[in-house]
Amino acid sequence: MASDDAKPTGPSDDTKRKFREALERKNQASKKREGEAHLDGGGQAHDAHGPASHKREFRRKSG
Repeated sequence: MASDDAKPTGPSDDTKRKFREALERKNQASKKREGEAHLDGGGQAHDAHGPASHKREFRRKSG
């Protein structure tokens, strides 16, 4: 009937090793950045809503 010689369907040891190495590299990089104040980066949104002095104008819908 069914044989026990079927190939495993899970991830191979080589794939697991590659993912583990990538995770270690990621963790090492985050440890280097630990404690940074982010002073070199700025905020993403600058003047997102236009000038604050502009008064909003409302108009009636015609028709």
